[in-house]
Amino acid sequence: MPPFKPIKRQELIRQLKKLGFSEPKAGGNHQYMVKGQLKLFIPNPHRGDIRKSLLARILRQANITREEWENL
Repeated sequence: MPPFKPIKRQELIRQLKKLGFSEPKAGGNHQYMVKGQLKLFIPNPHRGDIRKSLLARILRQANITREEWENL
């Protein structure tokens, strides 16, 4: 997995798919990815990388620890 640092949206999606999440689906204002009963909303495409603080919130909502993210 990538180190815990800013990440591009496409890389985030790629890594979440490796962890068992579905392809992004349209839903309201944001796309989301699903794994079992968990629905994880992801940021919309924009310029620049996803900041570490937002990545931390996404991983917390996905029940993925920082260690899991860096070591898988």
